[in-house]
Amino acid sequence: MRYCSKPVSPSGLIAIVLACFFYLPVGAQQSNPNLPVIVQPGAPGQPSRMLPPSTRAVLPPRSQKDVEFMQGMIMHHAQAVEMTALIEARTENKELRLLGARISQSQSDEMNFMRRWLNARGESTSMKMPEMDMDMADMDMSSHHMLMPGMLTAKQMDALRKADGAEFDRQFLIGMIQHHKGALIMVKDLFDTAGAGQDAQLFNFATDVDSGQRAEIRIMETKLAEKP
Repeated sequence: MRYCSKPVSPSGLIAIVLACFFYLPVGAQQSNPNLPVIVQPGAPGQPSRMLPPSTRAVLPPRSQKDVEFMQGMIMHHAQAVEMTALIEARTENKELRLLGARISQSQSDEMNFMRRWLNARGESTSMKMPEMDMDMADMDMSSHHMLMPGMLTAKQMDALRKADGAEFDRQFLIGMIQHHKGALIMVKDLFDTAGAGQDAQLFNFATDVDSGQRAEIRIMETKLAEKP
């Protein structure tokens, strides 16, 4: 058997070394191409690191206040949707109709998000009401609304249902401004509670609720100040 005794040039040697270097990881990947590559970004100034394929996502920790906020806001939003449902039959005000449709759609979508958030964490979508004694049982059934800032009482809702035209417009705007300001109180209470509001999804949601409802309050206050 004859061997080639011709010397390898420096450039050729480098090519052979590089070929061997790149062959190893490619071969390893081809041996099991289905393995996911999971990279955990490092902290500022720190390198990223590879995690094993068995790594599973874990939901961030939450406080009981997070759960109560979501449950309470579902109840809060439900009344706003109930209020907007009265618009079509009680006013011809096109601007109010557009505003009501916007509020109804956005709050319905947010209710669906809150239900999914709670379901993913094995939590009930409804808030547990405190037990009532006999004296409380004789009170207005809407008394539980006291737990949710800004919600209209049964008397206010009844008056809104009976109003129409310009009077309905006025009562709706006053009531919805009250309602929205209550939601702002709920958001503030969440963020003022130690350990609450740290979940990224919940934080973004609550921040959006705050900014969105502040904007709608300004719109409604402007409309309310307009002369009929």
